[in-house]
Amino acid sequence: MKINVLTLFPDMFTPLQTSMLGRGLEDKKWDLNLVNFRNFTSDVHHHVDDTPYGGGAGMVLQIMPIKKALDSLPSKGKVIITAPQGKTFNEEMAQRWAKEDELTFICGHYEGFDQRVYDLADETVSIGDYVLTGGELPTMSMIDATVRLLPGILGNSASAVEESFSHGLLEYPQYTRPADFEGQKVPEVLTSGNHQKIAEWRHYQALKATYLNRPDMLKDRVLTAEERKMLDQIKSELD
Repeated sequence: MKINVLTLFPDMFTPLQTSMLGRGLEDKKWDLNLVNFRNFTSDVHHHVDDTPYGGGAGMVLQIMPIKKALDSLPSKGKVIITAPQGKTFNEEMAQRWAKEDELTFICGHYEGFDQRVYDLADETVSIGDYVLTGGELPTMSMIDATVRLLPGILGNSASAVEESFSHGLLEYPQYTRPADFEGQKVPEVLTSGNHQKIAEWRHYQALKATYLNRPDMLKDRVLTAEERKMLDQIKSELD
């Protein structure tokens, strides 16, 4: 997969070039192309923004340098803009994007884009109902969530399947050595060697964590008969 990012701050994307994603870059599992659209301005001062027509506070990013930067790409695949009015990013989007050969992200800044910039995008996406100084951090989050799903990025291919949201539930608690730390013991079932019991315990704990922390995730979930029994037991425990 190739990912292009149009941004005024390419240096901010260093985190994507470290850890597992960084190793993926070195192994050519994916490619990151950072494009500073300030380089596509036509004036001597390299302005990328201007005051809004009709008045108002702040500065608005112009369409011209962004359009030129986009046109400079040999190919661009799906074009994505990060903005508060977009659909909220989720795991389903990451899984869908991971099947693409190429993605292009356009990062905003200042008071936002000239409205005509949105016409250049296939999707407008948000990471939540809060305001950041620019689109770089949301873009990095979405790239991380997407690229980690590519074959060969994670050390264990089962990891992406087992983690939070992959099955519509939060992740179950996990433990490692020592089995007893200052009186805090690992649940016995996890050291029992009974894989069926371990799987049942993990499913129960994942359902419990979701019910306690993100009950909204259960609203549209079609519960199995076993999950309904588990949920009744969870509610009984909490009463």
